[in-house]
Amino acid sequence: MVSLAPHSAFTANDLERFMGLSIGFDSMFNRVANFPQQENGAYPPYNIRKEDDFNFVIELALAGFSEKDVEVELTENVLSVRSVGEKGKQNLDTPDYVHRGIANRSFSRKFTLADDIVVNGAEFENGLLNITLEKIVPDEKKPRIIPITNPSMIEHKEK
Repeated sequence: MVSLAPHSAFTANDLERFMGLSIGFDSMFNRVANFPQQENGAYPPYNIRKEDDFNFVIELALAGFSEKDVEVELTENVLSVRSVGEKGKQNLDTPDYVHRGIANRSFSRKFTLADDIVVNGAEFENGLLNITLEKIVPDEKKPRIIPITNPSMIEHKEK
């Protein structure tokens, strides 16, 4: 039995068992196995907000940065947010600071998106980068009622 309790570690063996119980999830399991590693741990801090069943917002706190200091890129379902240019290079030799509590260092944060998630845009305001995402559900994947037929009734009507 697979345990997903916080104290147990999820292993490759568990992944193989899940794969044996699913059909068509190969790409999802491959993405989990190759999950991108974060370079800077918890920096920058972020929230993922669910606005409704189909819309999400990733909020990154980037105090001291502006829109020209940040790059957002989507490549093969991996959304990357990183610092660019000189802004991300922290100069600790500046004598004018008594205390430096606002991080001003380079960063890279990656998010793996599902196949049905699209990035609608990114806005930078008041030190927050907001990236809007939308889950697109094609008509063939929306819930529908499957009619139940009775073959004996069809034969009976034809006579």
